[in-house]
Formats: sequence, C-alpha cells, structure tokens
Amino acid sequence: MTSLAPATPALDTARPLPEKNKKDKKGRGGLVLTFVTAVVALFWISPLALLVVTAVRPLADFVGNGPLSWPSAFTWQNFADAWDVGDFATTYGNSALLLLLKVPLGVLISAMLGFALAKLRIRFRRTVMFAVFLGLTIPIYIAIVPVFIMMKTAGATDSVLGLIGPYLAFGIPFEVLVLQSFFRRLPDEIVEAARVDGAGDWRIFWRIVLPLSAPALVTVLILDAVATWNEFLFALILLNSDENKTLPVGLLNFQGQFSNNNTGLAAGILIAVVPILIAYTLLQRWIVAGLTAGATKG
Repeated sequence: MTSLAPATPALDTARPLPEKNKKDKKGRGGLVLTFVTAVVALFWISPLALLVVTAVRPLADFVGNGPLSWPSAFTWQNFADAWDVGDFATTYGNSALLLLLKVPLGVLISAMLGFALAKLRIRFRRTVMFAVFLGLTIPIYIAIVPVFIMMKTAGATDSVLGLIGPYLAFGIPFEVLVLQSFFRRLPDEIVEAARVDGAGDWRIFWRIVLPLSAPALVTVLILDAVATWNEFLFALILLNSDENKTLPVGLLNFQGQFSNNNTGLAAGILIAVVPILIAYTLLQRWIVAGLTAGATKG
C-alpha cells in the first residue's frame, strides 16, 4: 500500500500588506494632499495679499519699484485719503441701513413661507412652491426694465428704502429653498405633539421650529447679508443722488476719481471688502453647518 504524504499548503500570494506599509502609504498620501492644498491656497490668497500690500505703500514707491516688489516704506495715509474722497461714511451708512432693514425682514418672510410649505396642509401648496422657485430661474438682467418702470411709477426711485422691494423679490426664493428643505427634515412627531398639547401654528413656528432651525437661519442670514452688501445692478439703476448711493455704487465712482492712483484705489477696495472678509472668517462654520444640516435623517 502506498502511503499518502500530507499535502504541502499552497503559498498565499495575496497576503495583506504589513501594517507599517499601510501607514507609510497613508502618510505619503497625506503629505502630497497637504502640499497641493497649500499651493492652491497660496494662489487663491495671492490677489488679496497683493491688494493689502498695495494699499499700505506710498504711490511713488509703487510707481518706481513696480506692483510685485516689496514696499520700501509703509503708510496709512492711503486709507484716510480714500475714505474722504470716496465719501465712504455716506455709502457705508446707506448700505448698513439697507442691511439692517432688509435682511431680517427677508429671512422672517422666507422662514414663515418655508414653514407653511414644509409642515402645514395648505391648498395649492405645490403651485405656490413652483411659483416661488420659479423666481430662481429669472435672471436679474431681464427684470431691470420692468422693475425700473414699476419703481418709477410708485415714486420709489433714488431711495435707499425703495431698494428693499426688489431685493426681497430676488432674495426670498433662494432662502425659501434652503429653509423649507431644512424644515421638512424636522420630525413631524414634534409638531404633532405640540398640536396635541393645544399649540397653534404660530406658537409651533415661534417656540419650536425656529429654535430648532438656528443653523439654517444663521446661514441664510449670512448669505443674504453678503448678497445685499454686494448688490450693484439695482442700486446703480435705481439710485441717482450721491447721498443715497450704496457702497458698491460709491466704489464705482471712487474708482473713476482714483484711476491713476493705484495705492489709493487699493485702499478704497479694501475698505469696501473688509466687512465681508470678517464675516466669512468668523462665521464660515455656521455657513457650512447650515447648508449641510438636515442632509441626513437620524
């Protein structure tokens, strides 16, 4: 009889990589990603850095050494000259007034409409939602002439307060889109429990829905504030007198006066964009949190 020898086990050619190799590859991938991100960030921030350097150097140094050279001296006089010549005190005040009046009103109207579309059983809800979202598809350039005729007929041209109507009309659709999407993901059980306890729709909206929707509300508030602060076309068409002009329109006139003064122009541009830069720097986490909040249930 022949004896059967034990079979030799086949070599495993698909052995997993050692843990050390995995960590090395992961570490190298992380370094490459970090390097690429740093390079992209450097190119992204370079225009702002060049703007800041130009704004704090004398004009003679800019002309003599070129825009890409490091300044031989620094001065803050460019900001003082730009503030006086550009009348930024007036344009800042007009933009701030418009911001304080329009943004809270627009967010409140959008929140009420978004709540009604998301949580209330109302007639023609789909029709209303379609009509609101249709506003997102209308370019502002198409509406310039009709809006101007309507505002002129109503006697609301050349008025800072007259801009509130057009700003609301073109700002509300996007805000409703964000807020109603967030409201729909709030648990219906909370709303039904409040109704069982005797709470009406208004009380549910003020006492339950709004506190739970703080991230989305703050996000919409920030984005609307930035859009209102930067809006240019309606302000250019509807405002005529210098005492009623907003910051973007005032900056356009200022640019014409400082066309040959690059350092003063850079200082004026920096004055105009500083509030937006501060807002994005301090509140960027709210923007991301609000846009992603409610993306998943659970």
